[in-house]
Amino acid sequence: MGTLQQIHNWSLTHHPRWLVVVRVALGLCLFIKGISFMVNSTQLDQLLQNSSLAAYNDAISIFVTWAHLLGGVLIIVGLLTRWAVAVQIPILLGALVFITSQQGIFASGGMFPLTVVIFLLLIFFLVEGGGPISLDHFFKHHQA
Repeated sequence: MGTLQQIHNWSLTHHPRWLVVVRVALGLCLFIKGISFMVNSTQLDQLLQNSSLAAYNDAISIFVTWAHLLGGVLIIVGLLTRWAVAVQIPILLGALVFITSQQGIFASGGMFPLTVVIFLLLIFFLVEGGGPISLDHFFKHHQA
């Protein structure tokens, strides 16, 4: 049995039901941030303008916005959870780098601790998966 299969089997047997609430809250946070980026696109543009990625400003802002919106929804319902989380991890890692390099850890208006918590939750759900109350679990056990 492969390592990924062992991790998956372990996560199914050791997944408390309250983790579903944490997964849904994580998905909601990402979805709301995606809406925030869509409504206030200048916020993300200003953050990227002062970086070495300024040439790709438009593409990055579109990708980040849609990744948060779609990834948030997928995490909420537990569909393709590990894939949705895997897409979010580099985005949050980039956000951590930008926050610390441009604003400093403590001058970021409280965004740094929240970003770290969300990043750690993403890593947790990359290993844990959607759990027993998710569409991943439903489709795996109810195939036609």
